[in-house]
Amino acid sequence: MIKQFINEDGIIIPAVTKEQMMEVDRIAVEETGPNLYQMMENAGRNLALEIIELLQSKSPGKRILIFAGTGGNGGGGICAARHLLNHGYESTLVLSNENKLQEVPDYQLKIFIAAGGAVTPFNKITESKPDVIVDALIGYSLNSYPGGIVLEMINFINSVNVPVVSLDIPTGILATTGKNPGEFIKADKTLTLALPKTGLLPGRCGNIILADIGIPKTVYSKLGIKYISPFRDNYRIPISAME
Repeated sequence: MIKQFINEDGIIIPAVTKEQMMEVDRIAVEETGPNLYQMMENAGRNLALEIIELLQSKSPGKRILIFAGTGGNGGGGICAARHLLNHGYESTLVLSNENKLQEVPDYQLKIFIAAGGAVTPFNKITESKPDVIVDALIGYSLNSYPGGIVLEMINFINSVNVPVVSLDIPTGILATTGKNPGEFIKADKTLTLALPKTGLLPGRCGNIILADIGIPKTVYSKLGIKYISPFRDNYRIPISAME
């Protein structure tokens, strides 16, 4: 477990466990804001910006293959797919289970489709290689080993030789311990949200970028978490583990 991270300015950033992050989300939603719709939009926009920056620096291509789950992590991926589509990128969205989308991700899907997007079935993915793959299947809520179609998607993603960006934490890795009870995504980069997770172990999550999703420091104060904003005039910053 990693207890602290540090940014390029030397600001120390506390890491949180799965249970602590659940409390952060709960307090934000029930007491202070932002609500889930706002946080998901902020997460998805940050993810889209990270993908655009990656493509501009590494590849001339514009083809993004996005795998999204049924919960909040998936909703962030769907949101990113819309922003990328709006900016002229070829945004292919694949869902693990469209029929089981939670309320807020389902809303994101509706506005993605209204923007001209479409869901591509997993078994209909074309043979043309994408320029980058986004893993937004399962975030910090993972409890056990992934199975079924999610496992198939993990194996597929790991088999394609293109950069992979995971949202919050690579699918298959436990947010608190960093252990993997089964197969997991081999991410080249992880865009983690609000605060880094204690399970973001070096060498298992690629380069780690921290994204601001609008949670105020008063939320962290309520939980006894010592927090100094590391973002300054940015919304996404690279961070490193302090071992």
